[in-house]
Amino acid sequence: GRVGAGLRVLDASWYPPKERNARQEFKERHIPGASFFDIEECRDKSSPYDFMLPSESHFADYVGGLGVSNDTHVVVYDGDEVGTFYAPRAWWMFRAFGHKEVSVLDGGFKNWVKEGHPVTAEVTQPTSAVFKARLNRALVKTFEEMVQNVSSLKFQVVDSRPEGRFRGTELDQGLESGHIPGSVNIPFHSFLSETGHEKSIEEIQEIFREKKVDLSKPLAATCRKGVTACQIALAAFLCGKRDVAVYDGSWSEWFHRAPPHYKVSELKRSKA
Repeated sequence: GRVGAGLRVLDASWYPPKERNARQEFKERHIPGASFFDIEECRDKSSPYDFMLPSESHFADYVGGLGVSNDTHVVVYDGDEVGTFYAPRAWWMFRAFGHKEVSVLDGGFKNWVKEGHPVTAEVTQPTSAVFKARLNRALVKTFEEMVQNVSSLKFQVVDSRPEGRFRGTELDQGLESGHIPGSVNIPFHSFLSETGHEKSIEEIQEIFREKKVDLSKPLAATCRKGVTACQIALAAFLCGKRDVAVYDGSWSEWFHRAPPHYKVSELKRSKA
């Protein structure tokens, strides 16, 4: 970005409501100068699916209110125990709306605290900024495009969910699981080290190679609700591949809309 355009740090944490309260934790301690990026607010609330992309104007208003302009360098992080969980979703959203100057804090808030960096309970009110959003359709896949791809195989599909959910052998929040035909499973944890940092570029390239994913060819990522899929996009981005698309509806939409034979599961359902 331009010199003096400024840096905005955003806490994009989200946790299951019964487990932790992200907004409360932010109020208690966060990186000095950070603002809370609420993934519950910055989404399409009219959609039946969780966390779908908001409209261009909704996103622009929301991040403008956080003091982000088109010249701001944005750094996103979250406080998840694994190191990074929701931050890549915020990172991808900025990129999907045309913002290039956005980074994820490697190792997340957990490591920031562990390394003894400063934290504060003081909430800074940013000065509102004007942000112009333009959706980059190349970074988003729709249900229709995913359905078409099952037969056309125009792009590779990587699913970032745990193996049991991909295979269909375990339920996912009450939802039967399984996967999109032709997709490959790389659980997102694979890209994180034991400390919660991003693995080296060499290690990441090796993970994709082992799964026969060709980073020189088109690639889309999917998961349960379009969140951990963004970890696939981030991992590929670190290897120089900047155009991974995310299937925003992911399995939660696919499960409800795809024909039965497009849902691959190893659970043999008994004929009623």
